[in-house]
Amino acid sequence: MVKVSIHQNKDGKINGFRCIGHAGYAESGQDIVCSAVSILVINTINSIETFTSDIFDFKEDEKKGLIEFKVVSNLSDRAEVLLYSLLLGLQGIEDEFGRDYIKIDKRIQ
Repeated sequence: MVKVSIHQNKDGKINGFRCIGHAGYAESGQDIVCSAVSILVINTINSIETFTSDIFDFKEDEKKGLIEFKVVSNLSDRAEVLLYSLLLGLQGIEDEFGRDYIKIDKRIQ
């Protein structure tokens, strides 16, 4: 199962996340849930790096399926939108495939 923790700053805005695990929906290389999560996460990080001047910390461990990301500077409006877009996409995957494969530990309404 992919476990996603959404992190918020003191103002309640999303400023990072931790994503760990493998979905187990199908065999490695065929797992569309893992692929979808990976694409959303990597695209979000790349977009924040490319389209904002936000400073962030990033850690990954491919073997564990771990990605940790946190904006450590003041959160820009663009980065905030990109992080909320990530959450929206992850919630869509969770709604479509179920919590046996992906679990988001905090939903932002």
